[in-house]
Amino acid sequence: MSSWLFLSSGNLIADRRFDFGRDLQSRGDLSAAADLMMQAVELEPGFASAWFSLGELREQLGEREQAVDAYRRARGADPADKHGAKLRLMRLGAEELSGMPEGYVAALFDQYAPKFDKALVDDLNYRGPQVLLEAVLAARPAGRLPARFRRAIDLGCGTGLAAQEFASVVDEFIGIDLSSGMIERARASGLYARLDVADMLQGLQAESDASADLVMAADAFVYVPDLAPIVSEAARVLQPQGLLAFTVEAHSGEGIVLGRSLRYAHSADYLRATLEDAGLTACAITPVSTRMEAGEAVPGFVVTASKS
Repeated sequence: MSSWLFLSSGNLIADRRFDFGRDLQSRGDLSAAADLMMQAVELEPGFASAWFSLGELREQLGEREQAVDAYRRARGADPADKHGAKLRLMRLGAEELSGMPEGYVAALFDQYAPKFDKALVDDLNYRGPQVLLEAVLAARPAGRLPARFRRAIDLGCGTGLAAQEFASVVDEFIGIDLSSGMIERARASGLYARLDVADMLQGLQAESDASADLVMAADAFVYVPDLAPIVSEAARVLQPQGLLAFTVEAHSGEGIVLGRSLRYAHSADYLRATLEDAGLTACAITPVSTRMEAGEAVPGFVVTASKS
């Protein structure tokens, strides 16, 4: 993930050491690359990008403790943690599982926004919004849903792909996303009555009780470990008989894990218990894949739940 972000040290020589190191890393000369990153941080001890890249290199070299130290120094140099050093530390078992740094998520998607749709749909065969709509429509035979939704809250709305898919069944969309870059792209779609730059939980907390009949999240919950606070707020915001619909990545164990992709995966039992604790009734928790990675389908679930 580090290749998409570079924070200059402000020192031309240190920046050049970093560039040379990255070039050697791309060629597979990891030891020489690590030496150059060390030279860069010796010149500029607050060089966050160099510390983060050094952590990656130490990981690749099998030097766990040195990697942990480098990632901690990267986070110390950039308190917003735009590189996501915290995630690497969690994956290495050096820190307890917790939420993603907001600075990392915002920076990731701000950088990603201009090419987001093409990268997802063309490169990863992404079909989260289609899967979500199919699941929502499938709940109709049970008599749980109206013909149309008056007001839908689109969590982690991104560029508006889900709103485009749901436009035929929703009268009004409210979009919430942490990335201002994504929000600008969503605004250009003309599909949203309102768009808020906010964390998903904070955005829901600002909504009134029983103010929506659909809350949806297409692949946005993969960036949240504990879904309980968001699901509880969704239940509060939903009208009676309203629907919560979302997709997540899946794993076959228990609880929540942080995968190699640096996204969270949730178990079916965890999802079922979280919905029940929030007072929601699960309509379906269905195994599905919404994207491909390295030529393989990423396992996941599509979830629908109603408010009694």
